[in-house]
Parts: sequence; structure tokens; C-alpha cells
Amino acid sequence: MPTHLLEASIYHGTRRAQARQGNHLAVCIEELANLRFTIILTAKWEASATEDVERRDDLRADLVSLRREYSKKIDEIAMTFGVQQAIDAKEEVERSVTVPQSIDLTDLPRDSKDQEN
Repeated sequence: MPTHLLEASIYHGTRRAQARQGNHLAVCIEELANLRFTIILTAKWEASATEDVERRDDLRADLVSLRREYSKKIDEIAMTFGVQQAIDAKEEVERSVTVPQSIDLTDLPRDSKDQEN
């Protein structure tokens, strides 16, 4: 195979790999953002006066699990894309993901076990 064809093939293969890696990073950041949103919403829900003690305990347990998942996702980004990418992703998500103050927590869907009661 002529050298220029081999170089072109390597270049295009590298470009495709970079595009796939960029897409994978975007998916990981989106997952991190979803976790952050869920953590914020769950924390607001847990702190609301409308929940009974048992439900608040369940929500606290959910928060522990969600925060653990959030940390693992940051670690996954660091191991896959590098520590600086993980730091940047975390900062971007924490800066941009919010829950409106005016959200009505009483309209949120309940777990199926809550709906049965």
C-alpha cells in the first residue's frame, strides 16, 4: 500500500476514534447531569414538610446511593478521559444543573409502593 494511502487511512481512523471518544464523554457528562438533577430534587423532596418520617428516611437512603453513583461517575470519567476532563465535567454540571425554586414537590410522582397505600 502506498505511504500516502496508509497515512490517510490512519488519519481518518484517528478522527473517527476521536469523534467516538467525544461522543462517549458527552454521554458521560449527560449521565452526570441527570444524577445531579436527581440528587438536588431528592434533597429538596426530603427536606419538604409534606413528607412523613418514614418517607424521609427512604429519601435519605436514596440520597446516599445517588451521591455514591455521582462520585463513581466522576471517577469513571477521570479513568477514561483524564482527571482534568473529570474536573471540568463536574464543574460544568454543578454550574449548569439546577432545579427551579418554584417547583411544586406535591406534584411529583410517587414510588409504586407509595401509590398502593
